[in-house]
Amino acid sequence: MSDTPEAKPGAPLRIAVIAGGLSHERDVSLRSGHRVMNILKHLGHTVVVLDVDARTIPSLRAFSPDVVWPLVHGGHGEDGGLQNVLIALGLPYVGTHSDGCQRASFKPTAKASVRAAGVRTPDSVTLPKAYFSQLGAQDVLGVVAGHLGLPVVVKPNQGGSGLGVSYASNADELRTAMVSCFAYDERALIENYVEGTELAVSVVDTGDGPRALPPVEVVSQGRYDFDARYNPGRSEYFVPARLEDDLLHLVQDMAVTVHSTLGLGNLSRTDIILDAEATPWFIDVNVVPGMTEVSLLPMAANADGDLAGLYDQLVRHPAVRPQPHNVP
Repeated sequence: MSDTPEAKPGAPLRIAVIAGGLSHERDVSLRSGHRVMNILKHLGHTVVVLDVDARTIPSLRAFSPDVVWPLVHGGHGEDGGLQNVLIALGLPYVGTHSDGCQRASFKPTAKASVRAAGVRTPDSVTLPKAYFSQLGAQDVLGVVAGHLGLPVVVKPNQGGSGLGVSYASNADELRTAMVSCFAYDERALIENYVEGTELAVSVVDTGDGPRALPPVEVVSQGRYDFDARYNPGRSEYFVPARLEDDLLHLVQDMAVTVHSTLGLGNLSRTDIILDAEATPWFIDVNVVPGMTEVSLLPMAANADGDLAGLYDQLVRHPAVRPQPHNVP
């Protein structure tokens, strides 16, 4: 289904989309921001895209938006910091309160929280880079491999888009994976590898409670890394996923549980692996999902029926509405 917008009822809004920043996902963020801007403009809204720099706060004050849509991906866009700035400015925004951002952004915290809610997630350990020099890299990796077994997946404590994520099936690959991970974060999450079907389940809330969109099944040539995500040709997508109805509902329910457990707001995307025994495993959750032409939430929203209509509802029902006040 096309995402070409149709006119929607209601007064036009002044919307500031914040994108870019200095993370490794800057380019993806800018693509997300401009795509959202174009759709909202066609709906009749007045929209600007603001980069994250020394002009952001003055620009927000000068533009005086009715609502802000932060679309900065990666650690500094999803860890609650940018959201706290918007709260301090008294600006309503699409997304999640800073508290929920912090719970979801730090992968070990998110895993521990959803595990306590009864959601399966692979066993893991999280280690800071400093331990490898203090305790000896070879000994630490030996202990980790002995505890978890191999293969494992190594990923940065924060961040998305598959950056710094590696698969390791032996000691040499594990060492290489750690080096790659530490290029993106000072802490590494090492978790058991689960083989199976890769699914992405987006959850939206426009004021009536969270609901899951159709799950997206991802089939990629090789690992679903950054290149496979954003360069067409390496990945194929099935929306809805090629699952029986009971499994579709099962993974949708899991995504809603993750969303609710972590206290998320308008949007989230939960990544799930469905293993050979049809057991779903929580892998990660993203509170600022990508909105590019190849991103998974827009695919799911189009399959659900109306991407532009969803965007319109999101800006008209932002999850976070701080009390406005004068900021010097």
